[in-house]
Amino acid sequence: MDLEFNRNEDVFKQLCFQLSSRIKRISLGGGEKKIEEQHQKGKLTARERIAYLTDKDTEFIEIGTLAGEEMYEDVGGCPGGGVVAGLGRISGRLCAIVANDATVKAGAWFPITAKKNLRIQEIAMENRLPIIYLVDSAGVFLPMQDEIFPDKEHFGRQFRNNAKMSSMGIVQIAAIMGSCVAGGAYLPIMSDEAMIVDKTGSIFLAGSYLVKAAIGEEIDNETLGGATTHCELSGVTDNKFPNDQACLDYIRSIIGKIGDRPRAGFDRIAPALPKVNPADIYGIFPSDRSKPYDTMEVIQRLVDGSEFDEYKALYGKTIICGYGRIDGWAVGIVANQRKVVKTKKGEMQMGGVIYSDSADKAARFIMNCNQRKIPLVFLQDVSGFMVGSKAEQGGIIKDGAKMVNAVANSTVPKFTVIIGNSYGAGNYAMCGKAYDPRLILAWPTAQIAVMSGASAAKTLLQIRVSALKTKGEKITKEEEAALLKEITDRYNEHLSPYYAAARLWVDQVIDPLDTRQYLSAGIEAANHAKVKKFNVGVIQT
Repeated sequence: MDLEFNRNEDVFKQLCFQLSSRIKRISLGGGEKKIEEQHQKGKLTARERIAYLTDKDTEFIEIGTLAGEEMYEDVGGCPGGGVVAGLGRISGRLCAIVANDATVKAGAWFPITAKKNLRIQEIAMENRLPIIYLVDSAGVFLPMQDEIFPDKEHFGRQFRNNAKMSSMGIVQIAAIMGSCVAGGAYLPIMSDEAMIVDKTGSIFLAGSYLVKAAIGEEIDNETLGGATTHCELSGVTDNKFPNDQACLDYIRSIIGKIGDRPRAGFDRIAPALPKVNPADIYGIFPSDRSKPYDTMEVIQRLVDGSEFDEYKALYGKTIICGYGRIDGWAVGIVANQRKVVKTKKGEMQMGGVIYSDSADKAARFIMNCNQRKIPLVFLQDVSGFMVGSKAEQGGIIKDGAKMVNAVANSTVPKFTVIIGNSYGAGNYAMCGKAYDPRLILAWPTAQIAVMSGASAAKTLLQIRVSALKTKGEKITKEEEAALLKEITDRYNEHLSPYYAAARLWVDQVIDPLDTRQYLSAGIEAANHAKVKKFNVGVIQT
């Protein structure tokens, strides 16, 4: 190992340590004191419920752990968006699971909570997965009701999704394990089966205090909407249970009896580990992101047996396309090549930039994968499309549009891993969030923005300086340098993968060594849903 490799490895491992430290802190939800309060009430926490519900010795593939990170500090924060969500195996079947975290503001719904719930519902709908709701929430966080209540992608959208999933035949199971109030009461009751935990679970449109204020009736919450009321009088819930564990056991029993459905039929053989050490990725990936590296070395550490069949290897070299397997699943990989490459004409092309020939190659490869029913994996480390007179005269816009069209119309499931830069239109062409990847993941080295921090800061500085000059104000070199640093620092903060993950622009920030596991789970989930016919639309050739 050389000095550069060791330096890269140290930096990357430090980034991964910072990631694991964040996740460990967020996993405590509202903190150890709040966890103990749950236990004193005879309740499990959201994470304990999921751990009890899912099959032993299986991994829970968590989605959106970093949602809400540093977004609501003025009101005490909202770790994890106040909800735990992801994919887990129950009685051998892969399911989507979402559990309110009552240790965070009593499980109240912040704007990001709604967005996270909608995301896990979207995953269930796309992949035709059963979805389990473990409900324990005080309802909408009222100081932010205008940001969560009335819009299309707000709180009410989840009930629309309930109805849509019902019509699609997707099984929805709800367990009321704590508070369930006001509009939130519709979520479990619009599910196929709703159960409730005695003495701790309650469900009503208005609690006892509001009932007293509205109609003058005096009644306690248990009589108003407890387990006995809804299982024996109203019939709103189907069964009641003495504790969380008994309720979760019943859910396992239900899921274990669900019949199978037609599958997509993606090809899978016995999994094999990469022949070369995946941990080498830490040293291969440069700590100085301006330096090139060979993306093929990363691919060899992600695919089974380190075997990869490259497509058009001698053409369009700034994008690598080819076939491999991940945990046994056949995949087509589209990856930005970050090393400087030489064309047949002797020209040098910058790594991470999409040229016309690369865009053309990628579009054709994506169409091939759709024809052959092979899921697509995009590895993003892209600076954007090539610019300049030569690129424009060569038709870069037309070829870029061809690639974007192919990505947009692709019907095989797409998975995106942002391993480095994700800038400008390159984000779109390489299947960014707007292009419906089934999962979109980021390594701690990811940066997502319309352009790099250095370029953006210089552009913004020029605008600010020009505005000052228009007002007749002068700026010294020292003031200009200070202003540049201020702009750069602020912009770089927004480039961070944590900034993106907090807003659910990516589903999860992961250690590179977890990439195979996440992709395998995503493809397994996608295999539950039939693939539609591929129609590429209008593409100029």
